[in-house]
Amino acid sequence: MHSFRQSKRVLQWLAMLAACLTLAACGFHLRGAADLPFKTIYLGFAPNSAVGVELKRNIQASGAKVVDDVKEAEANLKVLADTRDRQVLTLNTNGRVREYALFQRFTFSVSDAKGVVMIPPTAITLRRVITYDENQELAKQAEEALLYRDMQSDLVQQILRRLSASKSAISTEKAAADGDS
Repeated sequence: MHSFRQSKRVLQWLAMLAACLTLAACGFHLRGAADLPFKTIYLGFAPNSAVGVELKRNIQASGAKVVDDVKEAEANLKVLADTRDRQVLTLNTNGRVREYALFQRFTFSVSDAKGVVMIPPTAITLRRVITYDENQELAKQAEEALLYRDMQSDLVQQILRRLSASKSAISTEKAAADGDS
């Protein structure tokens, strides 16, 4: 009985080791800080914008500084549109709502201190589906709020990826300009 427990523990340990090696081999790693092509940025969000607050926190975590004055910034993010919407997807046999589609649409552009466009107007649309039950109104409202928060986090990560990707576009343009002169 004692050797059975030992062999079981050894097998569990080997299984955990194999799982760790598999994760390491597949290239899995935690998402690090964004590699942004600027040291300072001005964010054109309303002061009470939840997206603006979360984006500011993520940008600062990546080492860049968010400034309050456009004149001090190397980059200027302009919010062109930020809307949330809810549309009916399906109805039950009684004609009552069964599912909603939640949308968050966000459009922005980024220019440098000289006004040169780094990222042209870019639209991001996020969609989540939520079932609805009038007997669980409060729970469904809480679930909807949670889904919107999830979309907000996803939106911030997509904006950060686009800001990071603009770095390679900027260096390519600079290299092309240097080659032309």
